[in-house]
Amino acid sequence: MSRDFEREIAPARVRKALVLTELGYLLAIAGNLLFPQIAPIELSQYRVGFLIMDMNDFYRLVLTGIIIIYLISEICAVRLPVRRVRFVSQSRFRFATGIALLIADILGTKLKVTPQPFFPGPAEILSTYIIEPNLILKNMLYSLRLFSVGFLLGITLGIVTGILIGWFPKVYYWVYPVIRISGVIPAVAWMPFALTLFPTPFAAAAFLIVITSWFPVASQTALGIQTTSKAQYEAARTLGASTPFILAHVAIPHAMPQVFTGISTACAGTFTCLVMAEMMGQPGGLGYYINIVKVWSAYYKVFAAIVLMAVLFSIIIAILNLIRDYVLRWQKGQFR
Repeated sequence: MSRDFEREIAPARVRKALVLTELGYLLAIAGNLLFPQIAPIELSQYRVGFLIMDMNDFYRLVLTGIIIIYLISEICAVRLPVRRVRFVSQSRFRFATGIALLIADILGTKLKVTPQPFFPGPAEILSTYIIEPNLILKNMLYSLRLFSVGFLLGITLGIVTGILIGWFPKVYYWVYPVIRISGVIPAVAWMPFALTLFPTPFAAAAFLIVITSWFPVASQTALGIQTTSKAQYEAARTLGASTPFILAHVAIPHAMPQVFTGISTACAGTFTCLVMAEMMGQPGGLGYYINIVKVWSAYYKVFAAIVLMAVLFSIIIAILNLIRDYVLRWQKGQFR
């Protein structure tokens, strides 16, 4: 979107978008509060901080928190024109999300006409976070630790390998075929060897994540180095630049868009590998938690873990996008 279009979106349109957004979630709250509980269900009380509440109370509390978050977003959008386009354009989707929650709550919780226990209502799903918050937190932190170790090692190794492959023809000759062969093999296929070679399940899973993230980052980095224009190299040499200087200040900066493309691709594959590794032998993590609760047919807890995964993955992607936008700030305004 152009800056002129951003300026054309008046604060009044932002406020209308806020009303539409909040209306959906207010209807979800009203439906949960006013629609009678027809299907039999046990509403146990739990302590949340200094409050005592059941799952419906907690569900309405979460929806209220979402409403407050969007209210803050609206204030930021009014003050910052660059955020108005996105806030206004997504208002209908947010309204639809609130209506979808209302329908799911009525069908899955109030009436329980959806196949049970496979499709619980949103209030029952969120109740997991107040039933066993410590267990959820423990497994979430395990997943984050495993992901951080494997992913950071993988992208570091991938960037270094990609630079070597892209810059040195002899390294490309010997190493690139190995990357091509190992890159097409699913990382989970290496699990029996990883469990044998590494002393702990954590180290074995980290190794699988490293492999998963290494291939796309290395391939994209090498591509970025190799596609750097010869004219840029010649201009740098004409100005007296040494080979290390050209590599550090010409080739690597030119490759950064491809590097971040590889990192984004690796992030999605790494998260998939993480969950699969946790479901196949880890002593903790959200994948491990899903394996445990599904044995007892506690599918509302399975959905709670999936929701938490989605939130964590979205936050990680948002952080990577912020880093990418900062590093590649010189590209701003060059593309649509």
